[in-house]
Amino acid sequence: MTTSSNPPNSVTPDQTSGMWGGRFSEATDAFVAEFTASVQFDQRFYKQDIAGSIAHATMLAKVGVLTEAERDDIIEGLSTIRSEIEAGTFEWRIDLEDVHMNIESRLTQRIGITGKKLHTGRSRNDQVATDIRLYLRDEIDDILKLLERLQKGLLGLAAKNVNTIMPGFTHLQTAQPVTFGHHLLAWFEMLVRDSERLQDCRKRVNRLPLGSAALAGTTYPIDRAYTAELLGFEAVCENSLDAVSDRDFAIEFNAAASLIMMHLSRMSEELILWTSAQFKFVNIPDRFCTGSSIMPQKKNPDVPELIRGKSGRVFGDLISLLTLMKGQPLAYNKDNQEDKEPLFDAIDTVRGSLMAFADMIPALVPNIEIMREAALRGFSTATDLADYLVKKGVAFRDAHEIVGKAVALGVAEEKDLSELSLEQLQQFSDLITADVFDKALTLEASVNARDHIGGTSPKQVEAAIARAHTRLEQLYA
Repeated sequence: MTTSSNPPNSVTPDQTSGMWGGRFSEATDAFVAEFTASVQFDQRFYKQDIAGSIAHATMLAKVGVLTEAERDDIIEGLSTIRSEIEAGTFEWRIDLEDVHMNIESRLTQRIGITGKKLHTGRSRNDQVATDIRLYLRDEIDDILKLLERLQKGLLGLAAKNVNTIMPGFTHLQTAQPVTFGHHLLAWFEMLVRDSERLQDCRKRVNRLPLGSAALAGTTYPIDRAYTAELLGFEAVCENSLDAVSDRDFAIEFNAAASLIMMHLSRMSEELILWTSAQFKFVNIPDRFCTGSSIMPQKKNPDVPELIRGKSGRVFGDLISLLTLMKGQPLAYNKDNQEDKEPLFDAIDTVRGSLMAFADMIPALVPNIEIMREAALRGFSTATDLADYLVKKGVAFRDAHEIVGKAVALGVAEEKDLSELSLEQLQQFSDLITADVFDKALTLEASVNARDHIGGTSPKQVEAAIARAHTRLEQLYA
């Protein structure tokens, strides 16, 4: 029987420490090796890792650290590995810890000792910081495209409903008439701010950490500006300690993602209310809904409900990153391995939610007559009657009291203000004349009177939609 010098529950040094094991006298415990590995989730940015390595090798050849032949061998080897990964033939090994060491190990297998030269002048600390930034930059660009598609869908639906009158609410109580197009433009404004935040976040993402090495920089004559140019970074991180340990950009993205999800959740809440039997304002096509296993009449707005629920996990992702970073001294710490999953989850959740909304929103069908009937309930033109009296010289506070008494009569008789007779209205003020019905108490008069930038009049909504298209062109230029 053969004996082994390895402790129980361990794997051999060749398996777990082939790239860094010179310092160690025993192998890493098998459970610890798996517990500390990140390749299970960080392999998703293999493209960025390979792109960063190709740029690094190109720079090393430019400054004379590698020969051109070595550079070419490395680039060819990395390109082949990328093809292997995309073909599904690449073997990911947990004992190699992460995406970086898996790729570097395979490169050395393919091209020999030259593969070991690739890591000259860099560390996994600045390598992973670079990979995450490259990955997040790509994801931000994709999310911005989805935001743009959703925004255009909102504008298209709004353009069809500039004259569709619905009740506007405060405290979820009928307040004043608005148009459905105007309401959709409120959603549009939320999403424009989201796009602006993401674009601003991208500027801070797009800075190169590579060249900072482990924490203090490197003794090799590297050209960081050249590497930044190759990878499309706008600038380099100025301080090596900060560069390898900074995760502000990930926190900032998750904060922006949380705001996106908060906005989508608010929209979802309104859609859930509007599709209920109590509102019936809009209809969501069947393909975005499901039924009940027991109640055959049910049509559940599952997409909005699920997005409303998913907002909580993105908020949690933000808190996870903030908590992760709050106690870390400079520079890099193993804690930062935990930065990826909250970031990945936020990216995936926002992307999926935006994709669902971008498909669903243009397909919404408003129930125009039901919206109009709802706007006639709840005395939505009461403020217009007060404004009518103010224009005839009544102080606003007095007009407010007069209209309040008229509303009380309407409540008692279960009639809207527009359904009260002129004689009934005149008992509260003799300044009320027959023109009140055309100038103040109709829904059309109410919305048309808000004829200024930001107002709900159809003319202003049309103008706002036109401006919105121009803003989108500028925003995504």
